[in-house]
Amino acid sequence: MKKLIEEFPDQIREAVQISENAHLSNFPKEVRNLVICGMGGSGIGGMIVTQWIGSEIAVPVVLVQDYQIPAFVDSKTLVIGSSYSGNTEETLIALEEAKSKGAHIAGICSGGQLKDFCAANGYDCILVRGGFPPRAATGYSVVQLLKILEVYGMIRPGRIEAVLKSASYMEEKHDEIHEIGKKIAAAMYGKVGVVYSGPEYESVVIRTRQQFNENSKFLCSTHIIPEMNHNELVGWGGGDDRFSVLFIDGVDISERNKVRMEISREIISRRTSNIMTVQASGSSHLERCMYLIHLVDWASYYLNELTGADIMDIKVIDHLKSELAKI
Repeated sequence: MKKLIEEFPDQIREAVQISENAHLSNFPKEVRNLVICGMGGSGIGGMIVTQWIGSEIAVPVVLVQDYQIPAFVDSKTLVIGSSYSGNTEETLIALEEAKSKGAHIAGICSGGQLKDFCAANGYDCILVRGGFPPRAATGYSVVQLLKILEVYGMIRPGRIEAVLKSASYMEEKHDEIHEIGKKIAAAMYGKVGVVYSGPEYESVVIRTRQQFNENSKFLCSTHIIPEMNHNELVGWGGGDDRFSVLFIDGVDISERNKVRMEISREIISRRTSNIMTVQASGSSHLERCMYLIHLVDWASYYLNELTGADIMDIKVIDHLKSELAKI
């Protein structure tokens, strides 16, 4: 896992090369809405892209992390299925339903049933290199999602170049990323982790939780300001030093939410002294998101070193899948 995290910038570069060689020919005639289906590491790629292009794309975008797709899906819906393994049960079932509704479908995978499904139905499908844990393949899904949307004329050209630029920026910030990652791990170790940010960084917050879960075998909770101000903030009446809180801040967060974050930090500090704030770094929103994702990946690695757990172990997920296969 250490090697995979180290090679994340190179994975982005490889993903760009794959996108440049991808042949897409099944262009949709008209798209009135976009649905991206994906779970786990593949799903977080969809969330990153959705947040980034939200202010640009001219149609509603929905991220589906379930077996069912929205009722509005029809022949004027573009449905993109992203499954690194190509065998994600929820995504495959959702795509079968999308097919039955006549949706325009495209896939991103390393092979498996999704590759076969797209080939059998004449759908565009971009294949990426396999063999990684899905949580370590986020760069592939982000770049290929952007490729499909760009080629289909749904976003302006140049988005992939911005992702490529973020790879160099992560390398430039190497020492800083490792230093902050170690501090986050030390702050979380032995505590109950809580992560907060604004809506602009929701994908990063969720990625943080996922990586702490899988890499560190560490439970933590996440929430977004301002919604948490309407419920969870009251829950801090029962908070204490068992909890360690990470705030993710950045220039993209709206001024009102920045004020809310500061007030929330002050209220929480009455209950726990374990509070840390990380500032997003980069010249664009995408660059800041990728910087933070690389940062929290390293934080999860360093937290794993402290917990001593097997970083690659996902036996409980394998057990779940085996039990589902019996039904």
